[in-house]
Amino acid sequence: MDGTGTDDNIRRLTRRMPESSDRPGTVATRSESKARPDDGKPEARPSDGPEQAPAAARPTKPKKSLRRPLMFALLPVALVVGGYFYVTGGAVMSTDNAYVQADMVGLSTDVSGIVREVLVKDNQTVAKGDILFKLEDLPFQLSLQRAEAQLGNTRNDLLALQASYRNMQTQVEQAKTDVDFNAVNFKRQQQLIANNFTPQASFDAVRNTLQGAQQKLASLTQQLAGVAANLNGNPDAPVEDHPRYKDSLASRDEAARQLSHTIVRAPFAGTVTNVPSLQPGQYLAAATTAFNIISSDHVWVQSSPKETELTYVKPGQPAVIEVDSYPGYQWTGTVESISPASASSFSLLPAENSSGNWVKVVQRIPMRVRVEKVPDNPPLRVGMSVGLSIDTGRPRGFPHFLKALFGGPGA
Repeated sequence: MDGTGTDDNIRRLTRRMPESSDRPGTVATRSESKARPDDGKPEARPSDGPEQAPAAARPTKPKKSLRRPLMFALLPVALVVGGYFYVTGGAVMSTDNAYVQADMVGLSTDVSGIVREVLVKDNQTVAKGDILFKLEDLPFQLSLQRAEAQLGNTRNDLLALQASYRNMQTQVEQAKTDVDFNAVNFKRQQQLIANNFTPQASFDAVRNTLQGAQQKLASLTQQLAGVAANLNGNPDAPVEDHPRYKDSLASRDEAARQLSHTIVRAPFAGTVTNVPSLQPGQYLAAATTAFNIISSDHVWVQSSPKETELTYVKPGQPAVIEVDSYPGYQWTGTVESISPASASSFSLLPAENSSGNWVKVVQRIPMRVRVEKVPDNPPLRVGMSVGLSIDTGRPRGFPHFLKALFGGPGA
């Protein structure tokens, strides 16, 4: 019985052994054994260990890093190089507050009339002197003909006055001769009447004849003076110098000028815009803008840099212009002028600073840069945004506190 019970207990324990292998501790042990990299290799025997154990246990020395010494060595070099570029830099003043500008004129004429013909199209390039549009010129041609006829009449009238003056001069000379003759005859009659050698009737007749001759001479002299006055006091002067002739000539020239102004020409080379606003048959009043023309020759850049950026900027300095619309292209220019006042000074309501400002506002000064025309570059258009760089030739130099510390110039 005892032997049989013992065998049964051994069988029960044997059956429970696989179940115990499913325990968590047993699974972890197996997984750890699988994860070891040296699985499948024979384990070192105790007999092999005494000679190899010291080599495996020897510690390795860590390598020294050169990063920190290199950084400390390069730091002074970087400071020196950065300081050099800072001191020698700053000679170029750059701003992007700049725009392309050009001469732009509203085309008009000083005469009124009906538009007969428009010879250009919108955005068309024209040369100086090209005909842009015409007005009906028939009324002006008639006015010119009338003025020319009036000029001819004035010339004829003046020539007639000169002839009348010369004729009246002859009459005056004859009247003077008659007066002299009658005066001599009157003296003779006075002597005869004193000696009673002639009747009283003969004496009275001679006296009346003398008085008539004197009155005629006075009348002719007065008429001659009037003719001379009509001839501007100088009857012998050319007709072209007479005021009446000059007045008629001016009227003729004015009529011719108005006739010529019925044809409107381009005042300079450029591009016409807003042309569709003018159509044939439309009545155009004097001094009314028909359309516009923008110059293609006289182009400049209008910039308004900060006042702190204009320390060394002067007229005549070279400039480089880059346009946002044309990357990779550059234009050269020259500083043409700098405004004597800030942009805010020309506003309708300028800032009043008599009471003082708590916040200092940096002002902008208008500046004009002439652009040199480059044939291969694309055209510049009014209003384009540009980047402007001006070489002042004055580097930044040392900071003020260093100048004051070492007693340099400008300290």
